[in-house]
Amino acid sequence: MLADVFRIGEVRDCRYVAEGLMNRNYRIETAAGVFAVKEIGDVPLERVRRNLEVLPQLAAEGIPVPVALTTPEDETVVETGGHGYCVLPWVAGRHVEGTDLPVDRARDLGVLLGRLHEGLRRHGPGPLPEHPPTSKVRPVEQAVEAARVLLAQLPTSDFGKTAAEALRGRLELLARLGDRHPIGEDPAGPFGWTHGDFQYRNLLRDVGGEVVAILDWDRLGVRPYSEEVARTAQVQFGVGGTFDLERIAAFVSGYRTVVDLPVGDLADGVDRLWWKRMTDFWQLEFFLDRQDPTFGDMFLADEALLNWWTARADEVQAAYATR
Repeated sequence: MLADVFRIGEVRDCRYVAEGLMNRNYRIETAAGVFAVKEIGDVPLERVRRNLEVLPQLAAEGIPVPVALTTPEDETVVETGGHGYCVLPWVAGRHVEGTDLPVDRARDLGVLLGRLHEGLRRHGPGPLPEHPPTSKVRPVEQAVEAARVLLAQLPTSDFGKTAAEALRGRLELLARLGDRHPIGEDPAGPFGWTHGDFQYRNLLRDVGGEVVAILDWDRLGVRPYSEEVARTAQVQFGVGGTFDLERIAAFVSGYRTVVDLPVGDLADGVDRLWWKRMTDFWQLEFFLDRQDPTFGDMFLADEALLNWWTARADEVQAAYATR
């Protein structure tokens, strides 16, 4: 049915793509070529339509984004069987995580994010608000209560025991460092349209290491630039329970050749990200809700990183301050 609506010919092969945490994705081969079909799972369809409309303008500027196909009625999202779907050209490539990305490519990644922010400044899906969006600072008391609720829900498995130990350690951190929360809900620095999940799972690279596709535009939104810079570096280079500070420095210095964020704004973004990680337990909540061990593994890995980060906060901030 989708093949008919998007006019891509008879389907010769259809395969489920296991990668991806939030949506279901398929690789289909038809008479017209190879395509990626995305079943939209957790974002309003109108927002996805809005977001997909910016991709042709970004692609025209040389930013590596696949442009969604449209129906004869010029729709990028089609609803059928109670779900929404979009279809994009299939882009061959691989995800490169953590320190598998060479230092020079880490710098290139920062440059690409800067170019993307500049492109979205020109071609975002709507005008910017007069004031930046607020950044919610979760109170210590709420985080403590959430941790205690999760402790009571954990299974009596080996993982449950390990996770319980990690949660008790988090409660100790919150008791000791609860006064280090960011001040206020107004983040520092410039803001604009950002990708929202710019990280290795949503980047495809060719055999030479060049990024050939930026994927997953569900979370395109207005945020402080420092928030996306801080988060991208953490997800990409926070592996094995530590930060690769050399690669973070290369990434940030590359970004700042395009968007010259002041050190103070970056420091504010890093502090807010650290506090969010201190007070958020989404991976463990997803593990309990979906019974998916992937999220349990993510929780334990991020817990190790949080402890390493907390003990070396000054070193981390110095890496993010690199020009």
